[in-house]
Amino acid sequence: MTIIVCPLSRASEMARVNNASHVVSLLDPDTPFPIIQEIRDRHLCIEVHDIEKDEDGMDALCALRTRRILDFVRNWDRRQPILIHCYAGISRSTATAFITACAHNPGADETAIAQMLRQASPTASPNRRFVAMADAMLGRSGRMSAAIEAIGRGYPRWPEIREAEPFRLNSQFAA
Repeated sequence: MTIIVCPLSRASEMARVNNASHVVSLLDPDTPFPIIQEIRDRHLCIEVHDIEKDEDGMDALCALRTRRILDFVRNWDRRQPILIHCYAGISRSTATAFITACAHNPGADETAIAQMLRQASPTASPNRRFVAMADAMLGRSGRMSAAIEAIGRGYPRWPEIREAEPFRLNSQFAA
């Protein structure tokens, strides 16, 4: 089944038209989360800033939030799509899509997954902190982080485009 990634502005619409069974929302603490009626009990809302290093006054991804994300995406049965979004659909959500694909494919090559992510979205710039924390929890020995470094930052960059186009990533990869 499919992992769908989009910006906040398209989240409710994309969940509905794609019949998503699960939604992951990753937004700054001051940004209201969308209410997606059809899947209230399968909607994970994580308040986290899009930062890669600790900054005063900012909520960085921590081990507890990473564990919540991993537990939630592992419980997705892949019979229907999962929708993952952040504000722009560029960093937090693309990292979480990559993490989801890696979590569901423990024997798959991380580089192949990262390359498929790049093919699906030229603007994807996965948050390196998200990837590194999941990499450690999944026991991937730095391979997830190396794969994301290998594909580089997306282009054009966030300030130029403001939000990414929605895209799909396969959730199944050969081991």
